[in-house]
Amino acid sequence: MGSCLSVDGRSPLPSSPTTPGKRKNLRKRPGMRNSSFDSRREEQLHRIPGRMFISGASDVASLFTQQGKKGVNQDAMIVWENFGSRTDTVFCGVFDGHGPYGHMVARRVRDSLPLKLSAHWEVNIRSEDGSREISSSVMGSMSSEETSYMYTEEKSRISVDLEEKKHPEIFLTLKESFLKAFKVMDKELRLHPNIDCFCSGTTAVTLVKQDLVIGNVGDSRAVLGTRDQDNSLIAIQLTVDLKPNLPREAERIQQCKGRVFALQDEPEVVRVWLPNNDSPGLAMARAFGDFCLKDFGLISLPEISYRRLTEKDEFIVLATDGVWDVLSNKEVVDIVASAPVRSSAARALVESAVRTWRFKYPNSKIDDCAVVCLFLNNDSSSSCISNSKPKGQPTSLDRSDNRSENQEPLIPILLD
Repeated sequence: MGSCLSVDGRSPLPSSPTTPGKRKNLRKRPGMRNSSFDSRREEQLHRIPGRMFISGASDVASLFTQQGKKGVNQDAMIVWENFGSRTDTVFCGVFDGHGPYGHMVARRVRDSLPLKLSAHWEVNIRSEDGSREISSSVMGSMSSEETSYMYTEEKSRISVDLEEKKHPEIFLTLKESFLKAFKVMDKELRLHPNIDCFCSGTTAVTLVKQDLVIGNVGDSRAVLGTRDQDNSLIAIQLTVDLKPNLPREAERIQQCKGRVFALQDEPEVVRVWLPNNDSPGLAMARAFGDFCLKDFGLISLPEISYRRLTEKDEFIVLATDGVWDVLSNKEVVDIVASAPVRSSAARALVESAVRTWRFKYPNSKIDDCAVVCLFLNNDSSSSCISNSKPKGQPTSLDRSDNRSENQEPLIPILLD
């Protein structure tokens, strides 16, 4: 269940390919051992109206994170209402860091990726061809492994796209924006002077407007709580856990000389290893950072998907694998729906996951957990929705909705 480790006695991961003197200087840089720089930046970003990155709640979302038993909390999360100065848009994301500086990578991506996505989205909206095809500038900025994989993915989806209705232009525009933002984000991490990302990285998950556009790298997950034809609450997984046990991911890694195998004492966890070194043992096939593996099949290219929202869709849950390792999609949806009020939904889910960890794996260290619950309907004053009721009932914690009845509901942009 761990993200990375070394075969040789679970020894520490290999360090960056620098001399001892350079590594000593790296430790002196702000941010490597001192969080004051990050704290100041977080304080500035926290002043932005509608932006939340700590446990709390708003009319449309509930957030909660809890440190596990493995050390510093490496999970991060964000909800950003009025994203990109658009009153109908919310950006959400969860990020699961791993490696010695995983917590720093996760926070950096949390703070920087939304800004990059917003900027590229604005540029693409103004561009005539931005919504029609993936531009040559995006393809040119990708590594050969990512470019080859992307062409293969696009060709495999042609037949599927022909059978479905044509995607709206907003999807094509956002798809290019996601690709650019993720690529630039990973490049920034590679060149960052204060964060050693050689053997540290993070996952990420994303979504927009009346319909959902989701970008995902790693094994964090997005799940939709919706109603079926019988009005029963069901769970629909919106993302794929991009782990090396997937044949298409393993094939790409092996073609790049990376190795894919599980250790004897944990045969259920397939990991990625260097060609000639039994490290780092990364338990995911895509991630930001982890540059020790970027030449051997690990990529930061997001898997991007589209889904049209309907009135039956009630909420989306974004969570790190500390939740999904112990709870099923349906269990997660039921826990969120049974919360007495929306504001407590994320906390209820994390606390349930922690209890389940202790029961299922009493001898294992509980993982960090981070959860974002995004509610899709207008009724911000209602309680969460039970499995037996199509709509929630008011509670003593009701708050008046200051939006007009004719105003469009807030719509998501989610990040894994």
